[in-house]
Amino acid sequence: MNTLVVCSGGLDSVSLAYVLAEQGNLGAIVTFDYNQRHRREIDFARRAAERLGKPFHLIDIQPIGAVLSGSALTDAVDVPDGHYAEDTMKATIVPNRNAIMLTIAFGLAAAQKMDAVAIAVHGGDHFIYPDCRPGFIDNFAAMQARALDGFAQVRLLAPFVERSKADIVRAGAEAGTPFAQTWSCYKGGDVHCGRCGTCVERREAFDIAGVSDPTVYADADFWRDAVSRRCA
Repeated sequence: MNTLVVCSGGLDSVSLAYVLAEQGNLGAIVTFDYNQRHRREIDFARRAAERLGKPFHLIDIQPIGAVLSGSALTDAVDVPDGHYAEDTMKATIVPNRNAIMLTIAFGLAAAQKMDAVAIAVHGGDHFIYPDCRPGFIDNFAAMQARALDGFAQVRLLAPFVERSKADIVRAGAEAGTPFAQTWSCYKGGDVHCGRCGTCVERREAFDIAGVSDPTVYADADFWRDAVSRRCA
């Protein structure tokens, strides 16, 4: 199945690309520049495509990102520290981000005569992001079937939507994902901060999965306190 992967350059989406490549189903990688403060993730997506020997598409949607105001990922709003399960993480919502990216990805896949679009949303995202939940995935797939009716048949694949990030780490490790060549941190520094929600979740996932984490964190121990607060 010739599949286009929506890839941010993060652990989840790069792992998905590697899993599909191992299965012989990876066709190309697409990423988006929406003027996110952690734009360095784009380079990690590009490098993944280069390593896997697949076409790389960079779509510039900065004008769209500019009007999706109020998010800690695009505006002068502090990225909160802590676990994703904390209510403060809603500050990282970019309205309709996945819906916008998937719509463009489906158009690209249809134009390129590809069979599917894959996205790496997972169970840990459900609390915060409405466009990462199973209901969204199912309804978006139905909408795209109508949008492309009579022109193309493009499936939506979301193999991790009911799985945990630890499951993704295990799957990525089995597929040979170079985890050190992935970028998750929302703060966009020189190394992962270790304190934002995505850093905490990343570090916790490696621990639960029993897989060595090669990531360099500015604060390598904060995640333990964040997980303890969540469980308290």
